This record gives sequence, structure tokens and C-alpha cells, in this order.
Amino acid sequence: MAIIYKEEWMTKLQERLSEEVKWKDFMRVDITNTRTLHNPYRTDATVSTLTPYSAYTPAQVALTDESISIDASFVIPEIIDRADLAQSGYLRQMEIADNQGVQMNEKIESYIYAEHAQYTNFDNASIGGAAGNITVSTANIDDIIRGIKREISEAKGDTLADRNGIFIVWRPADFEKLEAFMQANGFSTADNALKGGVKGGVDYMGVTHYKSNLLTAGHLFGGVKKVCHLGILRDTYGQIVVNETDPGNVSGISVVSRLDLKVKAWNKTTPVLFDILVA
Repeated sequence: MAIIYKEEWMTKLQERLSEEVKWKDFMRVDITNTRTLHNPYRTDATVSTLTPYSAYTPAQVALTDESISIDASFVIPEIIDRADLAQSGYLRQMEIADNQGVQMNEKIESYIYAEHAQYTNFDNASIGGAAGNITVSTANIDDIIRGIKREISEAKGDTLADRNGIFIVWRPADFEKLEAFMQANGFSTADNALKGGVKGGVDYMGVTHYKSNLLTAGHLFGGVKKVCHLGILRDTYGQIVVNETDPGNVSGISVVSRLDLKVKAWNKTTPVLFDILVA
């Protein structure tokens, strides 16, 4: 009799979901069963001149609580024909389970990039050129890096950047130009470029650089690490539902994985997260 190894399937799926993918390095990730994510903050008090023996005037500090619901849902519904299931065996099931984990990780990553409208626009004018999208080249890729760092400083994000770090996610062709630029600028830098970094990332010019083929067309993503908030619903993440009674009148067994999540750039952090507009 053909069966689904449910517990082993979930274990294999969760192993893949627990790997150190790039978005876990630059996102603030909360895996929770709470429906609503909160980001309470206050306005800064005013620093005023104090005259000895003179009264000062206290300023009221306003408290604000931003919130967002985890309400974006995706599903991977997979039906395995009963004959295929009988002939595939345990190892084939584990391959399918692992692939579902890969698909979920990639969906999370592409969803993060698809939310580019939440981030601050960074275009060719931001690096001293004419308005419009940036055509990335070895001649201006360092200008993009310096421009991101400058805009973080102008947004008073230096302390946050020093604590968390800065990142940019490039398209593969852009990353190739970055590697060429690095290799052209000294032996030690070239050696580091060839060694690579964590999950395809390289640290250079004070920024961690990643490459991804999942970016939304015309958009790169960068800014301060760990300030863009990603909420994932715990009790559906890495869980499966098995239906053994021919779902949809197809002679097979379905294994369904589900993903519930939300990305939010909070008001106080939007100035240090950038939608890099590229040609």
C-alpha cells in the first residue's frame, strides 16, 4: 500500500526551512502565532538650551503604535499519483519534501522584493546623474554603494547601520560587475572576491552584497540590516496537510504546504531601506 511518510516529510521540509538563507541575514524575522505585528515608538524629546537658575519647559513626548496584520497567504498544493507514490519510495518523497522547502524559501524572498513600493526610491539622481533608472556598470557600481551609505547618514541612520550592518541585493549580472570591480582593486580585495561570503554574500566597502535571481524586474533592494520586518505565522510554517481520499477526483494523495506572512517597512525605518531603481 502506498503511504505518505508524514512525520519524516515535515522533518525534511523543516530542515530546509531552517537553513541560513540570505533574507534571514538582512530581515528582522518574527515567527509567531500573533496575527498583528506591533512597532511602538515615540517622538524624540527636544534638546534645548538651559540657562542656570531659569525655568525650562518640558516638551510632551508622543507615543505611537504602528501595526500590521500577517495576512498574505500562499499554498503549495501537490498531488502525487497513487501509482507514482507506490513506485517512488521513501527517498523520492524526501526529495519532494525538500523541494517544497526550497520553493517556500524562494517565495518568501521574492515576496520581500515585491514589496519595493514600501521602500525609499534610490535612482540615478541619487548618484549624481540625471533622473531615471540606473544602468549598473563597473564604472558606477562604487557610486551606488557610496550613495546608499550617504543617504543612510543623511537619514541619521549611522548608529543603526554601525550596529546592524548595511546590505545590497544585486541581480547576478550586477554582482558580476561588482566582482570585476573588486578584483581590479588590489590583490587582497580580489582574493576576498574569489572566496565569496555567507550564502553568496561578500563584504566590501562596509556593505554585505548578495545576489539573487528573484528580484522584481527593475528593482534592487538595500539599506540597513534587521530593520525591515518579516512576520511568519508559526503554526502553518513547515506544516503539511495530507489528503488520502483522491482530492479533486484525481487518483492520488495530496500533500499541501502553506505559508502566511507579511513584510513591513515601519515609518521610522523607511528612510534607511532603499528601492534601487535600475535599467
